[in-house]
Amino acid sequence: MPPFTPEDIDSVRASFPALSGDYIFFNTAAGSQVLGSVADRVRDYLITPNLVNDGYKAAADFINASPDEIVFGSSATQLLHNLSHALSFSPEDEILLCPLDHESNIAPWLALAARQNLKIRWWHPQLPPEDQPGCVNPKLDLTNPPISPKTRLICLTHTTNILGTIHDIKSLSAKIRLLNPQTLLCVDGVAHAPHRRIDVKDLGVDFYVFSWYKLFGPRISQLYAGPCARAQLQSMGHFFNPAESLDDKIGLAGGWCQELIYGIPAVVEYLTPRWEGVVDQEERLQSVLLGLLAGLDGKITIYGEWCGDAKVRVPTVSFRVRGWKSKDFVEAIERETNGRVKLSWGTYYSVRLAKEVLGLGDDGVVRVSLAHYNTGKLLR
Repeated sequence: MPPFTPEDIDSVRASFPALSGDYIFFNTAAGSQVLGSVADRVRDYLITPNLVNDGYKAAADFINASPDEIVFGSSATQLLHNLSHALSFSPEDEILLCPLDHESNIAPWLALAARQNLKIRWWHPQLPPEDQPGCVNPKLDLTNPPISPKTRLICLTHTTNILGTIHDIKSLSAKIRLLNPQTLLCVDGVAHAPHRRIDVKDLGVDFYVFSWYKLFGPRISQLYAGPCARAQLQSMGHFFNPAESLDDKIGLAGGWCQELIYGIPAVVEYLTPRWEGVVDQEERLQSVLLGLLAGLDGKITIYGEWCGDAKVRVPTVSFRVRGWKSKDFVEAIERETNGRVKLSWGTYYSVRLAKEVLGLGDDGVVRVSLAHYNTGKLLR
């Protein structure tokens, strides 16, 4: 599909019942609006007997995986904790973590290291000189990951949920395979999945997690594990049950909310022909927003890439306003708009990024997180 026309945008917005009201949603990164077709399928499953659940295949196809390579759970956090209990390493092996990550891709691995006497190493970003006034843009050197012969697991976000920066996971994966083929790569794709097509085989990852409720779908999350990585997992299931698929191994016989899984094909059907338009629309939106912020005469500090290039960022834009606490600024916007404009403030479970890297306090940042169903006129 080519870039969206105004008529396309009208059609897109009509697909989301919540957008028919007066609210303006600038908080997509906390959870997107849900497609009406998803709600319809969830309802159909609950009231129609003997439906065949095609959600597993659709969810696997969506990321170019097979159904035995995925498992569902209540959240990315829960799935990564389950995964951490199924992995076993040798004492003194190393796990490489990054403070740019959401805590869901840090805490499980710290706990695993404590249980198995592993070493934690941190991959710290650099704060380069400002390439644009009023912009703080921490960056990782993905060409030179600090891997040692004892590194067994690297955990990294695909896109940070504060900075909006996209990491080149495909290139990183290739580099890891050259440096230490035994090293596993676990990627948090929660902040990335609503904005870009995911192909886990092309990326070369071992584990990949994301949440459908941030992807216009039901309140459920999904984890992928590649064949070689899955073979290394110990089963957490009952000894008498199968232990072949990822769901067998770490699904804990959850039978996860079948009606929610049944809603997933509606997301796949909606997004598959629209990805090109989604990326183009979001690039336009973030370019408009960043341009507006940059034009405020030094009153704004932007955290992350300052340009709107879709190759380097998604439309999750964080900033602080000189002379304002983030909380007070957001509350002022809510008062001025009678609660119609929904944006947010805080550290978004990325406390290490906010405090250790950016030097901020609990007040964090103001975050405007957009999706393709937003329009430029709403930003003005």
